[in-house]
Amino acid sequence: MPSSQNFINHVRIPENNDWVIFILVGCIFLYVFMMNIIERDASLKDFLLQKYFDASNNLPSWIITSCVITLTLSVLISQYIPIVPKYVADLQVLGYQLNKFGYTFITVLLFYMTRSTLGFLFYQSIGDGKRWTIFYFTSTKFYFILSFLLIILCVAHYYFPIDKNRMFLYYFLFFAFVFIFKVFFYLFHKNKILPEKWYYKFLYICTLQIAPLLLLWKLLFY
Repeated sequence: MPSSQNFINHVRIPENNDWVIFILVGCIFLYVFMMNIIERDASLKDFLLQKYFDASNNLPSWIITSCVITLTLSVLISQYIPIVPKYVADLQVLGYQLNKFGYTFITVLLFYMTRSTLGFLFYQSIGDGKRWTIFYFTSTKFYFILSFLLIILCVAHYYFPIDKNRMFLYYFLFFAFVFIFKVFFYLFHKNKILPEKWYYKFLYICTLQIAPLLLLWKLLFY
C-alpha cells in the first residue's frame, strides 16, 4: 500500500463577521422604527433640537437608544476582552455558553440597567423626581449621536485593515474624551438636568458616573 502523506492546507479561512452586520442592521432598523413610529416621522434635526415640553414618547425613545448603545458598544469592545471568566463560561443553557460578545453584552446591559435604576432612585431620594424625566430625555440625544459614532467605529474595526492592538489605545482615549464631554454636557446643559445644589451634582458624578465605569472596567478587563 502507498504510504500516507501529510498534506498542509495553506488556505486561509477568513474571519466571519456576518454577526456584526446583522447586529448593526438591526440597530438601524430600531432607529428607523423609532423615528417613523414613535417620533411620528420626525426629521433628524427636529428630533435632536426638540424641547422637552414639545416632545412625546420620551421613554420608548430612551429605551431604544439605550439598547442600540448597549449593542454597538458590546460589539466594539468585546474582541478586547481577555477571557470570559470561568464561572461564566461554565454556565450552559441548552448546550450553549457565552462567548466574549455575549459576556460583554450582558455585562454592559446590567451596567446600564443598574445605573439607570440608581439614577432614578437618586433623584427620588433628593425630592427632585420630575427632573429625572428631563434627564433621560436630554441624555437620549447625547447617546443617539454617540451610537452613530459607535456604528462607524464597528464597521471600521471589523471590515477595514487596521491594527486592532494599536487601536485599543485610540478607543481608550476616545471614550475618555466622551466621558469628560458628557460630564460637562450634563453640568452646563440649558435643561439643567442635574440637581441644583453643587454637592448633589458632585455626588451624582462620583457615584453614578465614575464609580460604575470603574466597576465595568474591572468586570471586563480583569
